[in-house]
Amino acid sequence: MAGFTGSCFVSFKMKVSRIAWLLCKRTEVRRHTVCRTFISGSTTRQQQLSSARGSICRLESMELPSVGAKSVLVKLLAAPINPSDINMIQGSYAILPDLPAVGGNEGVGQILEVGSQVKALRPGDWVIPRDAGLGTWRTAAVLAENDVISLPNDIPLFSAATLGVNPCTAFRMLSDFEELKPGDTVIQNAANSGVGQAVIQIAAARGIQTINVVRDRPDLTQLIDRLKAMGASHVIKEETLRRHEMKELFKTCPRPKLALNGVGGKSATELLRHLQVGGSMVTYGGMAKQPVTVPVSALIFKNVKVKGFWVTQWKRTHSQDDEGALRGMLDELCSLIRQGKLTAPACSEVGLQDFRKALDTAMQPFTSAKQVLVL
Repeated sequence: MAGFTGSCFVSFKMKVSRIAWLLCKRTEVRRHTVCRTFISGSTTRQQQLSSARGSICRLESMELPSVGAKSVLVKLLAAPINPSDINMIQGSYAILPDLPAVGGNEGVGQILEVGSQVKALRPGDWVIPRDAGLGTWRTAAVLAENDVISLPNDIPLFSAATLGVNPCTAFRMLSDFEELKPGDTVIQNAANSGVGQAVIQIAAARGIQTINVVRDRPDLTQLIDRLKAMGASHVIKEETLRRHEMKELFKTCPRPKLALNGVGGKSATELLRHLQVGGSMVTYGGMAKQPVTVPVSALIFKNVKVKGFWVTQWKRTHSQDDEGALRGMLDELCSLIRQGKLTAPACSEVGLQDFRKALDTAMQPFTSAKQVLVL
């Protein structure tokens, strides 16, 4: 693999981080780019947020390593910007890689070359990361065979690029915490998030009803129509959780066995209030940056269960004891995609040169489309 060189654009300092996009090119006219993160020094919270928008950037050059016996050369095709990516850059995520490190936890790539001892992958295969922290904001990488897992290349590009985090989170939460049957109900906040949209579609495919809570906004009617077109049974505003309308709603569907919380704060408490006796609330995010408060009455009189879920930990656990669990989940999700029952969230295709705009847009409230770097 001699002949690969690269240039990278380096960005920000956060406690302090900087993102570096490394533009690598091979002598055979192929160009590749990656994005790395560095941390040094210290800064205020506001400086961190400013840095995450890519306020300090430059291009640099670097070489890719040779393809070893058990490694593969991957051409990255597309990689989204997720909230967890921003959190990692800001230093507020559970995973803070040694620096310098490449940003991006999700994406899809195509195998260009495999090492002599690689058995499960071949040139042309599509692959996604097995674990978080791999670094997908780049156009090429030499990775260990075990760092990636293959996907069929007959599904849409953006579906593949956004498959590894949100749909997997939705799938596991709908499968692992309550025994849900057709006709049962799930209630969730953050229903317009990537996880929320996946929950709606996977639940609908299983015959499970969903009550979907969203924040009020100028385009609320259009949002409700869009979520219902995906399969949402009911879409309500946050304020409705505290009103008499909920009693009327529960005349048309059973109280939920499962509540999915991606917000925290008062929103999570309101979800708990509507669970049926013995139901579960699973927290997978905290967009409100407020703690989850559990009423004593819910624990004593309704015997609700309050749990958390992190798909990264699930993948790490099952990589050791049950390799087939991840493969089986991805196969089932890809089957839903082929059937048209699971689609990617609305995506905005962004070229690498427009990374500043993409990072800034990804951090805005009420963002309707996921920013996806096409590499």
